[in-house]
Amino acid sequence: MPTERRRLVLPGQYGPAFDDGGPALVVEAREFFTARPVHRAKAHLWLSALRHRVRELGDRAEYVQVDTLREALTGRDDLEVIDPPSRTLRAQVRHWGRDTVILPSRGFVTDEDEFAEWAAQGTGRFRMEDHYERVRRREGWLLRDGKPIGGKFSLDDQNREPPPKGATTLGLPEPWWPDEDDIDDQVRHDLDRWERDGTARFVGRDDTRRFAVTADEAQRALDDFVAVRLGDFGPFEDATLTNDWTMAHSLLSVPMNLGVLDPRQAIDAALEAHRTEAAPLASVEGFVRQVAGWRDYVWHLYWWFGDDYGASENALGAHGRLPGWWQDLDASEVEAVCVRTAIEGLHDHGWLHHIQRLMVLGNWALQRGYDPVHLTEWFTDVFVDGTDWVMPANIIGMSQHADGGMVATKPYTSGGRYIDRMSDHCGGCRFDPTKRVGDDACPFTAGYWAFLSRVEPALRDNHRMARPLQQMRSLADLDEVVAQEARRTTP
Repeated sequence: MPTERRRLVLPGQYGPAFDDGGPALVVEAREFFTARPVHRAKAHLWLSALRHRVRELGDRAEYVQVDTLREALTGRDDLEVIDPPSRTLRAQVRHWGRDTVILPSRGFVTDEDEFAEWAAQGTGRFRMEDHYERVRRREGWLLRDGKPIGGKFSLDDQNREPPPKGATTLGLPEPWWPDEDDIDDQVRHDLDRWERDGTARFVGRDDTRRFAVTADEAQRALDDFVAVRLGDFGPFEDATLTNDWTMAHSLLSVPMNLGVLDPRQAIDAALEAHRTEAAPLASVEGFVRQVAGWRDYVWHLYWWFGDDYGASENALGAHGRLPGWWQDLDASEVEAVCVRTAIEGLHDHGWLHHIQRLMVLGNWALQRGYDPVHLTEWFTDVFVDGTDWVMPANIIGMSQHADGGMVATKPYTSGGRYIDRMSDHCGGCRFDPTKRVGDDACPFTAGYWAFLSRVEPALRDNHRMARPLQQMRSLADLDEVVAQEARRTTP
């Protein structure tokens, strides 16, 4: 009889959805944590998830600690693996894993072949909204008689409320936090040792573990979100408060990307909250759209765009080096409250919600012309939910418009007035979001016009940018604004 194959367990595959009950090989390759400087909290979370999975599998697991994945694969001919979620890992298991059986990928709402078949039927320009509507129709989610409940597939226009006036927090209870255990203690000890002996370099603070790393913890985090925060998630999805780093967000991206929370499990819980009238439709739809819409979509774009996407895209000619304060998460000389709050939050937790990522950090990087490939690596390394597959479309495409419009039809940038409307940052900031010239000119307001001046040749044929470019050309003080922003090194 042939020997039963061992299931190779790789990063992003630490939950029961990747386990069919047989023997397993769990590889802890130090290169996963040492190839580039990563956030200390991220290294802790991913290593903790791996070791918790080893404990859960018990006698079924063969656990190896090696420097490189290659060491664990070379010479083995008894393995099978669910196709890994990154190009690098896929290449390694195919090259070094002799006779390894490759099973279809898991952990998403739609599979790769299905998306590829749908995408191939289009004109080459397709939208997330089309993908999302297709999935909703197929699954029957939030439909009545074949039509979307609420009249539209996206209720995003109902989910753009600014924070409550005068509030310092949303007033919600603290999210459910996991309890650290002996595994976390050992992880922290090992990371300290790696850092001391020069094996690894980390940035940021190893916060008390705030995210679920096991399926049981993920279920408790999901239950808490649905019961306590989902109702406020929708209206305040885009809002930011200086003293409320979680707002009403789910904090479930980490367990989903670790593979310990299946996205359908999260969607089902939200749909049940709508069915029982425990959460409003707009909040439930917005959450479903984040998970089955955008998260699924960027996963598929990672494979659909091919191996070269994310390696050299630079449609706006951005070649700026990431400054030291940015790379080291050092906000000590940052004066703009919005950027300082984001950098400090990222330093302390390794996590920010999507508006801080897109309209604060991403917006600053876009306006200042940071190299988009290096920026994508940075986002992957310093965010606890950062993965090779999630960041290219989000940063190269959505945030930096470096792909020339393959993901987004225009650059996602704004002046300071948007930040002022959607946050409490500007009231306590020395910069004025209405000013573009002078010592108190907002770096985002001034930076917006300086950015348009720099990239006008690349955007002049983009019809969605026609009006902003026309406004830019009419500014009498444009040269002064451009010169002023060329001198600015920190916000």
